[in-house]
Amino acid sequence: MRPDTLSDTHAERLRACPPSAKLVFMTLANEGGLTQKQLATETLMPRRTVRGALDQLTDAGLVTAQACIYDARKRVYQVTPSGRRSEP
Repeated sequence: MRPDTLSDTHAERLRACPPSAKLVFMTLANEGGLTQKQLATETLMPRRTVRGALDQLTDAGLVTAQACIYDARKRVYQVTPSGRRSEP
């Protein structure tokens, strides 16, 4: 997903986030649903940094979390569909 496919409101929210949150967001947009551990591996950032980025993105309404179907202790994070600009 390119940043220009975000709704204007969500693009503003993403601009206000720190670089770590932007990297996590773009990784989720490109890779699809991932766990915190997978995000840490993909982004080469510490899990604690990823956790903070996910909290910010979730609070901004850019990312949602769901229980993992294979392990209920884990959460799978995805970009929210409402964050994407609707196609004409």
